[in-house]
Amino acid sequence: MNGSLQRHGILLVLALFLVSSVALSQSDYSWPHAAGAESLEATIDPPPGFARVPSTPGSFAAWLRGLPLRPRGASVELFDGRPKARQDVHFAVVDIDTGSRDLQQCADAVIRMRAEYLFGVGCEDRVSFDFTSGDEASWSSWAAGSRPQVRGNEVSWRSSAARDASYSNFRRYLDSVFSYAGSASLERELLRVEDSSQIQAGDVFIQGGFPGHAVLVLDVAADSAGQRIFLLAQSYMPAQDFHLLRNPQHRDNPWYETRSNGSLATPEWTFGFDDLHRFESHDCESGD
Repeated sequence: MNGSLQRHGILLVLALFLVSSVALSQSDYSWPHAAGAESLEATIDPPPGFARVPSTPGSFAAWLRGLPLRPRGASVELFDGRPKARQDVHFAVVDIDTGSRDLQQCADAVIRMRAEYLFGVGCEDRVSFDFTSGDEASWSSWAAGSRPQVRGNEVSWRSSAARDASYSNFRRYLDSVFSYAGSASLERELLRVEDSSQIQAGDVFIQGGFPGHAVLVLDVAADSAGQRIFLLAQSYMPAQDFHLLRNPQHRDNPWYETRSNGSLATPEWTFGFDDLHRFESHDCESGD
């Protein structure tokens, strides 16, 4: 009898642990997404001979691996609901909204991922990006009621709204950033990665320009010799679903190989490995 009660007690503790773990994981992704959606890590395995590079719980890398994906075979849609003309570019689609305006394009989607991560893990006071003008736009100021007044290349901030730290207001803040930031401003904010062989999840291949382009490294794996491979994701023009890219060299294998130099050909843009950049880490992050 006592043994039976003990077993039931252990099972109950395990059940509560699993429920709390799922709730914690789901709370890290603040936007509406399908309940029970498969994560990137559960859906896409590294090829034989490779294993995922360990990531610290709570880090940007771990958060990216848990991103919810739409069902296999999902198409990429534009912000207005029309299908993207090219459906041969993506391997999978992240289950996150694009918004109803033509705003969340390439660099904007990278900004969105970084901002959502910081917001989801309780580091929202570190959410801040620069407009193309160089002016800082922080979520803390926006939440406190400040709004940008833009006249040409001049930006000033004025208190004109009530304090609101809700997620819906956070999305309005991001739309404002998308309107006045882009690949040129984001590239200025990021740190250049000198050794691309040490690529990390959360790194960004970026060419700032008008237009420029940016893609986000979602995951990294390595073989026994330390050779790293990685997954990439993008939005594009016009604004469209954030999607994992196919590798043009290996249609059924989305993993890209790391090189110390040379070019990186993605389906819609070619980068150099010297275009690799990284977000500055913050002390509130437990793993970066």
